Amino acid sequence: MAAAAAAAGAASAELVIGWCIFGLLLLAILAFCWVYVRKYQSQRESEVVSTITAIFSLAIALITSALLPVDIFLVSYMKNQNGTFKDWANANVSRQIEDTVLYGYYTLYSVILFCVFFWIPFVYFYYEEKDDDDTGKCTQIKTAFKYTFGFAVICALLLLVGAFVPLNLPDNKNSTEWEKVKFLFEELGSSHGLAALSFSISSLTLVGMLAAIIYTAYGMSALPLNLIKGTRSAAYERLENTEDIEEVEQHIQTIKSKSKDGRPLPARDKRALKQLEERLRTLRKRERHLEFIENSWWTKFGVALRPLKIIWGIFFILVALLFIISLFLSNLDKALHSAGIDSGFIIFGANLSNPLNMLLPLLQTVFPLDYILITTIVMYFIFTSMAGIRNIGIWFFWIRLYKIRRGRTRPQALLFLCMILLLIVLHTSYMIYSLAPQYVMYGSQNYLIESNITYDARKGNSTLSVPKRCDADAPEDQCTVTRTYLFLHKFWFFSAAYYFGNWAFLGVFVIGLIVSCCKGKKSVIEGVDEADSDLSDEEPSV
Repeated sequence: MAAAAAAAGAASAELVIGWCIFGLLLLAILAFCWVYVRKYQSQRESEVVSTITAIFSLAIALITSALLPVDIFLVSYMKNQNGTFKDWANANVSRQIEDTVLYGYYTLYSVILFCVFFWIPFVYFYYEEKDDDDTGKCTQIKTAFKYTFGFAVICALLLLVGAFVPLNLPDNKNSTEWEKVKFLFEELGSSHGLAALSFSISSLTLVGMLAAIIYTAYGMSALPLNLIKGTRSAAYERLENTEDIEEVEQHIQTIKSKSKDGRPLPARDKRALKQLEERLRTLRKRERHLEFIENSWWTKFGVALRPLKIIWGIFFILVALLFIISLFLSNLDKALHSAGIDSGFIIFGANLSNPLNMLLPLLQTVFPLDYILITTIVMYFIFTSMAGIRNIGIWFFWIRLYKIRRGRTRPQALLFLCMILLLIVLHTSYMIYSLAPQYVMYGSQNYLIESNITYDARKGNSTLSVPKRCDADAPEDQCTVTRTYLFLHKFWFFSAAYYFGNWAFLGVFVIGLIVSCCKGKKSVIEGVDEADSDLSDEEPSV
């Protein structure tokens, strides 16, 4: 009894330590989100409500991703390495732990639905109406509510479809329509709304997959190569810009000389003169920015940090190659050994091992190394996604809506940015599952199987229980599936879409790598050009 009590006390102490680390991680997430949003928001158009909304929505997404290693740690910690359950991990304790994690996901995913379909749209449309000086606050709020109502309807439809989509069919094929409807309601009650919430979150994750294919895949190649190549010299760019100013001024003088005798300029020359004057204003603005950056102490400090940037670039490209190789091997394993598209390409065991799928279970034995690695993966996805968004911008089909620039991003663009990052972080959980499927499903759990061992001809055979790594073939009462996996794989068609999305992700990464290799060095004042409609005359944020 004393030994059992001591073991239970030690287990409780380690669980408390785990939750304390999770709490410290929450504080770090909030600090990161505040710095991140403040770094990119416009200093002239800074709004309190949009800033709080951006920080809160991004923090909720990161906290949800931080719950993944907690989920995996808890299911793994309930079992010994020999495949037996620990003394304290009886059926009631296991159920309480699973329910705690499940309720955590319920809460966080509900808050995400509220942010995506209510809060962020309302704040966005409120500030869109605020751009019109003739609009009063009451009109702004009414218009924002009107457009937000459309998003609320979409959310309600997703919840209804998820609640009543038939995952299982009634046993009696000759049942009446009323019996079928009754069966659907009984399923809804037994799942406690899990299917409805899972369908809504999976729909958002599908949108996040598209954003990851566009932005993250390109950013994984663009970010390291930009660090390695660096930017052009400010002094050389300023010399080129001065030559362009002189050339444009000569063209303007040539056109104006045609009207010295009092004759009006033809319509063609007027249009050309207007374009040249606009071009001259932009070049002079570039001149001021280049002069400021050339004389900035930060530029001189950046030159000293150039070797460190090259090292970081090489490290990031190696990490990207590790992800891409692991993702390719995982997808290839599903293509060759999965149960097919009707099952969502589920695989029974790992036939083709990939580096991350082997590394994560090993790190889990030394707490909290797997926490650190998953946090690094999520932050890497954030940074590469941000690099992709900064390089590509926010588009609606062929129309460019916003640019993301350090210290000069408008409130509406900031809300769009955090919405995209929120959806990408949601998809990150499935990306980690694609990279390490067994780890996400069962962690480091083992279960016991009976094995026949032959000693010699006289003694004959004997049966011995040996531990085996948990996989999809394992008995349900021997291996506990993570709550994350239940949310990700409630509907097979979403899993099938994620599978094909991974192939698209690999293709876009290869294309982005080729494009990034062919592109030259970026301008030291990238974003200041003729296409900018919201340039300011203020000095840039270096």
